[in-house]
Amino acid sequence: MEITFYKYQGTGNDFVMIDDRQQLFDVTDLGLVSKLCDRKFGIGADGLILIRNHADYDFEMIYFNADGSQSMCGNGARCAVAFSAFLGIVEEKTDFLAIDGAHQATLKDGLVQLLMGEVAGIEEKAEDFFVNTGSPHHIRLVDRVKDYPVFAEGKSIRYDDMYAPSGTNVNFVEAISPDEIFVRTYERGVEDETLSCGTGVTAAALVYGKDQPATEIKINTLGGKLSVKFTSKPSGGFSDIWLIGPAEQVYSGKIKV
Repeated sequence: MEITFYKYQGTGNDFVMIDDRQQLFDVTDLGLVSKLCDRKFGIGADGLILIRNHADYDFEMIYFNADGSQSMCGNGARCAVAFSAFLGIVEEKTDFLAIDGAHQATLKDGLVQLLMGEVAGIEEKAEDFFVNTGSPHHIRLVDRVKDYPVFAEGKSIRYDDMYAPSGTNVNFVEAISPDEIFVRTYERGVEDETLSCGTGVTAAALVYGKDQPATEIKINTLGGKLSVKFTSKPSGGFSDIWLIGPAEQVYSGKIKV
């Protein structure tokens, strides 16, 4: 079988994108997902995304991590919006479905603004924090994040008993100014540090932003710049959470499997 694919990246978080409106891709073949995402024996990516038709939405995004597991992916969703515009499914606005429910997004001048799901609150974990932004995220505030042992510490927390059996993503956050942070992320499912993580920077922005006057946090990652807008609720939760950043097509091709 020959598969036509497109490669997209959002601040260095990269994805294999497949137009699967004919539903030819076997979503139960997790070995194929892992093979396509393999950086030495496949195309190479942090995840794989299928775009499918849906009766009630512009499209449905089906997302797989590189190991075949599934979760919400913020940068992946932004890339899915850009890819759907490329396919002619949407133009500047869209309503689409992901694993965590319905989302809205806008696309203009290369930037995708994605409305994330509401967050009920932030859970304290000793001196750290936990937030679910469609995917689970452990947040640790640190100094000198560029020198921090992200892989070793991230892997340790990801497999900690308190998150068994599914584990968690882990984000290390350095404050730069009252409205700017630097975030590095160890991603569950990739089992390594990624250049950026959309749900992770969203979680980090909420944890940092809850004690700041700003309602928009600028975020630096190893792969580029993002921002998160949000509204704080009296209950301690958050609504109107928008993840904003670029999404770009890198190349396209065909692969025999």
